[in-house]
Amino acid sequence: MATFLYKLGRLAFRRRWYVALIWVTLLALAGTGAATASKATNDSFSIPGTEAQHAFDLLEKRNPGQRADGASARLVFKAPEGQKITDPKNTAKVEKVVAELKGGGSQVESVADPFQAKAVSRDGTTAYASVTYKVKSNELTEDSRTNLKDAAAHGRDDGLTVETGGSALQSMPEGGNTEVFGMVISAFVLLITFGSLVAAGLPLLTAIIGVGIGISSITALSATLGLSSNTSTLAMMIGLAVGIDYALFIVSRYRAEIAEGREREEAAGRAVGTAGSAVVFAGLTVVIALAGLAVVNIPILTQMGLAAAGTVAIAVLIALTLIPALLGFWGRKVLSRKARKGAAGEGGDAKPNMGTRWARFVLRRPVLVLLAGVIGLGAVAVPAASLELGLPDDGSQPVKTTQRKAYDLLSDGFGPGFNGPLMLVVDAAKSDNPKAAAESVEKTVKGLDDVAMVTPARFNHDGDTATITVIPKSKPSGKETEDLVHAIRDKGASIKGDTGAQVLVTGATAMNIDVSQKLNDALLPYLALVVGLAFLLLMVVFRSVLVPLKAALGFLLSVVAALGAVVAVFQWGWLSGVFGVEETGPIMSMMPIFMVGVVFGLAMDYEVFLVTRMREAFVHGERPGEAVVTGFRHGARVVTAAAIIMISVFAGFIGSSESMIKMMGFGLAIAVFFDAFVVRMAIVPAVLALLGKAAWWLPAWLGKLLPNVDVEGEALAVPAAAAATSVDPDEDPRLTRV
Repeated sequence: MATFLYKLGRLAFRRRWYVALIWVTLLALAGTGAATASKATNDSFSIPGTEAQHAFDLLEKRNPGQRADGASARLVFKAPEGQKITDPKNTAKVEKVVAELKGGGSQVESVADPFQAKAVSRDGTTAYASVTYKVKSNELTEDSRTNLKDAAAHGRDDGLTVETGGSALQSMPEGGNTEVFGMVISAFVLLITFGSLVAAGLPLLTAIIGVGIGISSITALSATLGLSSNTSTLAMMIGLAVGIDYALFIVSRYRAEIAEGREREEAAGRAVGTAGSAVVFAGLTVVIALAGLAVVNIPILTQMGLAAAGTVAIAVLIALTLIPALLGFWGRKVLSRKARKGAAGEGGDAKPNMGTRWARFVLRRPVLVLLAGVIGLGAVAVPAASLELGLPDDGSQPVKTTQRKAYDLLSDGFGPGFNGPLMLVVDAAKSDNPKAAAESVEKTVKGLDDVAMVTPARFNHDGDTATITVIPKSKPSGKETEDLVHAIRDKGASIKGDTGAQVLVTGATAMNIDVSQKLNDALLPYLALVVGLAFLLLMVVFRSVLVPLKAALGFLLSVVAALGAVVAVFQWGWLSGVFGVEETGPIMSMMPIFMVGVVFGLAMDYEVFLVTRMREAFVHGERPGEAVVTGFRHGARVVTAAAIIMISVFAGFIGSSESMIKMMGFGLAIAVFFDAFVVRMAIVPAVLALLGKAAWWLPAWLGKLLPNVDVEGEALAVPAAAAATSVDPDEDPRLTRV
C-alpha cells in the first residue's frame, strides 16, 4: 500500500499539469450536467415493508387517478376578535377563498369547503379548507404554489386570519450565515496551523473542488434517481469536513518531510505513501459507515448515505493525486516563512510542543485522565436515557412560519389530533359485504381510547376499497397517538376474521411511527455491521486486537454522549436560545442511526492518523511510551486543527431553517468535539499507556492471515535510499556540474 501510494504521489507531482487538467475537466463536466439537469427532487418518504407503505401502494392500485402520496394543503381561517367564522360576512370571505383555490389549475384534485365538510370548530371561530393535489409536493408547479399563497393573502386582506400548512409548502431549507462563518474559521485555523497563506488555501481549494464535483453530480442525477433535496446538504456537510481534513494530513506530512531535508518530489511521494495510507483507511471507514445506511432499507436514508460516501471517495482521490500535483506547482511556498528561512520546522529539534507536553502528562497520570474522560462523557450521556424519537412535522417549524401558525390554530380550535389524522384503508375485496365491513371498522375504532372523531367510509369506484379518517385526541408526536395506531392494528386481526376485510393504518402520522420502529429495529444490526467491518479494517491497519477494540469502545462512548447533548438541547430545551431552537420535542427518528454511521466514520479519521504515527514509531524501535509521545508530537497539532475545522463546518449548518439539518449540524459538531478532544486526545493515550506493549499484541496465527498493508511505510526506506544516491544536481549544492 505505502509503496504504491508513494509512486502515485511522485507521479502526480511530476505530471502535475495532466492531473490538474483531469480534475478541472471533471469539475466542468459535473457542473455542466448540474446546470442542464431537471431541478425536480423527490422529498417523499417510501418505507418498503411497512403497513403504512403497503396501504399507500394499495390505494394507488385501486384508485389509479388519485395519488395517496399526493401533495396536500390546509388553509386555516380564524374570525376577527369577537366574531365567528360562521357570521354571514365572514362565511362569504371564506367561500371567496375556497372558490379561488378550486380555480388553482389542473394540478388541484379537490378542495373541501369547510362549511359543507363541517370543518368548523365548536366555538365557531375557526374553520379549515383541505386541498389535495394530483401530484407529489416536489412536482407542484410554481403557479400552483403561487395560487395557494395568493388565496391565503386575499383572505388576510379581507380581515381574516389565514394560515397555511401541509406538504404543498415544502421547499428547500434555507441556510444561515453561520455556514460562511464555518468556512472562515476553517481558513483561520489553517493559517495558524501552517503559517502560510498558500498552505492554508490549498486544503480549502481542494475541498471545494471535491465538493463541487460531488454536489454537481448529485444535482445532475437528482431527477433521474429521485434524490431528495437533503441529499446534497449531507454530502456537502461531510465532503467539506473530510476534504479539508485529508488535505491537511497530506500537506502537514509533506512539510515534515521537507523539514527533514528531503527534496520536494521525494517529500510528496513519502507524504502520500505514509499520511496517504492513513487517509485511505480513514476514508474507507467513513465510506463503510455511510454506505452501510442502506441496510436500514429506507430509500431516502440510503440515498443520503451513498451520496455522501461518493463525495468522501472523491475527497480521498483528490488528497492522493491533486494535493501532490498542487504541491509541485507551489513549491516551497507551502512552508512557513520561518521554515523557508531555515529555522526548525515540523521535523526540527525545537523545544517540546504542546502535543509532546500533553502526551507526557497523560503518561504520568493515565488512570486520572482515563477516569476524568470516561466519567465526564458518561455524565453528558445521561440525558440519552430519556431519548424520545419522532419525525418533524409543522409543529416543529419556527413560530414565525405560516405552517407553524396553522398548526397552532388547528390545535386551539379543534384539538391537537387534527394536525395528525390517521387514514384507515379497508381492503374489502375478499369481503361478502364491503359496506358492512366498513361500518364494523368505524364502530370498533370509535370505541377505542384517544379517538376524537371517525369520519364515514368513502369507497372507490369499484366499491372494494374504503378510506376512513380517524382524528386522535392527542398531538401527532404524542405517545397516546402511537398507542392508538397499535390498538387499531391489533383489532385488525379480529375484524378480518369477522368480515374478511383487511384494515391498514396509514397517513403521515402512522408513516412516522413506522419509520421510527424500523430505525429502532435496524440500529443494533447496523451497529454490528459497521463496527464489525471497521474493526477488521483497523485490525489490518494496526496489526493489533486491543487497539481497534479500544477505538470502537471509545466511539460508542462519544456517540452516546453526543446523543445526550442533542436530547438536552432539542428535547429538554437547555441552551435552546443559543442554538436557535424555537420548539423542543422528540428527536428525529433517524438521528441515532445516522450519528452512529457518520460519527463512527469521522471518528476513525483521527484514530487512524494519530495512532498510525504511534504504530510507525513503535515499529521503528521506540518503546510504547515513547511511541505515544512521538505520535502526539507529530500528529496532535494537525488532529486538533482538523477537529476544529470539522466542528466549525458542521456547526455552520446549525443556522439552517430546516430542523433536521440544524439537529444534524449540532449533533455532528458536538460528537466530533467529544471524540477528537476527549476520546482520541485523552482516553486513547491513557489506555495505550496502561496497556504498554500489550496494545500491539497480535496472535501469530492471526498475523499470518491478515495482509500486511504497510501503513507505517517500512517499504519506503528502499526508495528513499535509492533517491539519496541519485540526487538532482539542482537540488544538492554539494554536486558540481562538469
